[in-house]
Amino acid sequence: MLSMFKSIPTHMDYKGQKLAEQIFQGVILVSAVIGFIYGLIIEQFGWTVYIMLVGFTVSCLLTLPPWPMYRRNPLTWHPAMREPSMESREKPQENLKKKKHK
Repeated sequence: MLSMFKSIPTHMDYKGQKLAEQIFQGVILVSAVIGFIYGLIIEQFGWTVYIMLVGFTVSCLLTLPPWPMYRRNPLTWHPAMREPSMESREKPQENLKKKKHK
């Protein structure tokens, strides 16, 4: 059962994060405007809050899970570089000690 959870992708790329943020803000903004107008027309502030909560829930369902549309632009990593050996790598303080000032 644990292997089933490990197979679920849990990442987004940077463009996917930007898209998720834009969708989240758009849905919240639209629900706020609709809720405000509807609440103003029927003169019930409670309906404004309910519509905002529905908009928040919808935006969370659209943006929190890492849907495949948020993973379209994966990062390409550079290959790992070999580290130089300890002999060829000197500390900067040792370089300064070796220099003689005239």
